[in-house]
Amino acid sequence: MTDLQAETGTRAPEVKSTPDTMGAAFDDFMNAFEVFRETNDRRLDELEKKLTADVVTRDKLERINKAMDEQKAVLDRHVLKAARPAIGGAGGTDSAEAAEHKAAFENYIRRGDEQGMRAMEAKALSIGSAADGGYLVPAETDREIGRRLSTVSPIRALATVRQVSGAVLKKPFALSGMAAGWVAETAARPQTASATLAELSFPTMELYAMPAATAALLDDAAVDVEAWIASEVDIVFGEQEGAAFVTGDGTNKPKGFLSYPVIADASWSWGNVGAIATGVSGGFKAANPSDTLMDAIYALKAGYRQNATFVMNRKTQGEIRKFKDADGNYLWRAPAGPGQPASLMGYPLTEAEDMPDIAAGSLSIAIGDFRTGYLVVDRTGVRVLRDPYSAKPYVLFYTTKRVGGGIQNFEAIKLVKFGN
Repeated sequence: MTDLQAETGTRAPEVKSTPDTMGAAFDDFMNAFEVFRETNDRRLDELEKKLTADVVTRDKLERINKAMDEQKAVLDRHVLKAARPAIGGAGGTDSAEAAEHKAAFENYIRRGDEQGMRAMEAKALSIGSAADGGYLVPAETDREIGRRLSTVSPIRALATVRQVSGAVLKKPFALSGMAAGWVAETAARPQTASATLAELSFPTMELYAMPAATAALLDDAAVDVEAWIASEVDIVFGEQEGAAFVTGDGTNKPKGFLSYPVIADASWSWGNVGAIATGVSGGFKAANPSDTLMDAIYALKAGYRQNATFVMNRKTQGEIRKFKDADGNYLWRAPAGPGQPASLMGYPLTEAEDMPDIAAGSLSIAIGDFRTGYLVVDRTGVRVLRDPYSAKPYVLFYTTKRVGGGIQNFEAIKLVKFGN
């Protein structure tokens, strides 16, 4: 035991090499959380007795917090790996048409033979290749990329996802319902007011990646070229999407929910996102800091509150882990098992690293029913254009998908502002 451990009375969690299994990673995370609770309890006792926490205890708590974040990242990688089904598995891949498309796509990727792909798109009455060339990937590869994007991009996993065939999805939204009233049996029925509608527009923007392969890789019959394409683009697509759904400005990318006008929730109106202020620039109140979180929860209407999820990054979550209620219970609860989310005050908590750190005036916490509040629009199909000329001796694969996004219900999402 080190001098530090002797002084604090508890053993610091070890940051082990990457565990081999998801279960081992989850056990490491839970062990770290137990040590975190013991150390934070010690810190709170010191604050109560001495009005200040021992610097050794504070430093150790921060190291444990950092270790928990590292172990949670390891656990998340195992969950992501487990969420990747074998490409070419289920999903209609045993049909004759799917097998024909798969074979034609492989010939196109390996040798640049376009004849089979052209025939397939003609059979499907497709509009053919896009203006800049390229062909739709087989359906199972498209679904595989979609699955991984849902795992990598946390907002996509929370939001409503629609597939469209056009460039823009226009959606009417009723701002107010039709009027109604009580009348006597024989009384006249005056005309009631009609619903007020607003039209929301969600254009799809182009997201692209361009992996490169050598001729040797493409000539190797043992290489699953579809799996290779999917693995090359899924993470980069997911990372770009994840950032855009949070902070995107709507110019050549989806519009993130933090990019809409933000006003105090007491003055909320349609087209704006309501925010609850902590009252402290760049932090929580010193006394009862969780009150702000409770205010944010109950700023949501009951219908949205029952399906609400907290969204924040790891640093913000690390700060909130220290909060307790009046009975001494921690407000942050560890996941119930591998692949499950942590919870905060009884609501699921999703980590989104694109959320800002706590700073003066930052909007570092969101809570809402994102399935109702945020819409992701996918234009059907991922396209691949084979380019053997631009970067010889490499073959480039210009891979594109069109995706849009934005708030579809401004009542369903609330933010916490770290300021006045």
